[in-house]
Amino acid sequence: MDPVTQGMFTWENFFLILFGLFLLVTILLDVAMVISLVRVGDERRQLIVWKAGAFTLLVTVLTQVFDVVEAVVRAQKLQSNPFIDLSVTAVTYFVVLLVLKKRYGDFERGK
Repeated sequence: MDPVTQGMFTWENFFLILFGLFLLVTILLDVAMVISLVRVGDERRQLIVWKAGAFTLLVTVLTQVFDVVEAVVRAQKLQSNPFIDLSVTAVTYFVVLLVLKKRYGDFERGK
């Protein structure tokens, strides 16, 4: 690599930074999901968290079923990537949680 071009913008560096940001956001979402599930609240908050958790479980299970069916149809070995599974689970949980908060009212008013 030429010393003049060293440190200059490259698409490879851009995508590595973008992936690093995505990885950081995914880790934060996973931690926030666990904290959200553990916290105690009133009945409305429990309903919102329960519904978000149930829908997330449904999406996660259906994704796994789809992967199994695809592996059987293609006669390939079943491959599961835990990073993708955790990413999809965390993003699904927080999208559903935001939709339910909007529908039933934000349970964090005043804080």
